[in-house]
Amino acid sequence: MKSFILSILIASASAVELTPETWDEKTAGKSVFVKFFAPWCGHCKKMKPAWDSLMEEFEDSDTVLVADVDCVGDGKPLCDKVGVKGFPTIKYGDPDDLQDYKGGRDENELSKFTNTLKPGCDVETLENCSDEDKAVIEELREKDVTELQEQILAEAKEREQAHTDFKEQVEKLQQQYEQLSSDRDSTLEDVKDRYNIGFVKQLVKLSKTEL
Repeated sequence: MKSFILSILIASASAVELTPETWDEKTAGKSVFVKFFAPWCGHCKKMKPAWDSLMEEFEDSDTVLVADVDCVGDGKPLCDKVGVKGFPTIKYGDPDDLQDYKGGRDENELSKFTNTLKPGCDVETLENCSDEDKAVIEELREKDVTELQEQILAEAKEREQAHTDFKEQVEKLQQQYEQLSSDRDSTLEDVKDRYNIGFVKQLVKLSKTEL
């Protein structure tokens, strides 16, 4: 019992829960791996031990931050900002350009993936930037703040449109599936009525018995 309580205290001590107020400070200069969760979510509860262990494993890392965001509590604005639709949602990479994590969720898979994360390109110091990154940054620096803000809005609009297009196509496919299912059922009913196969088989069986 003591060891169990001790493990909970250790996990709590190493846990990092981000909010809008702490995001910039905690993520600065690091590649992040973040779990956006809801306390009532069953899947979140299931993976909590593995995630807590991962946070403990990387708590002293200078390059990677593993953290939680409570989408029901103080972290809700962050969840809204990155477009969290379900729980848990796991994202990684540049704090300003998070990507969806689609890998395994057991402790071993999470740890292996986290070890591949590297700090992103810093536009101020150009640290960790490739020559290609530097060329892009140099081009972007030629734009004024208004143009950059417009680019941010345009990217968000296109990203949202991609989600909308996907949803619409899925709905169309669902309608097609329902129509095809209905057509199949109608065809099978018609086949049944025209062939009277049940009676036919009984008569064939009867004829063999009479022979």
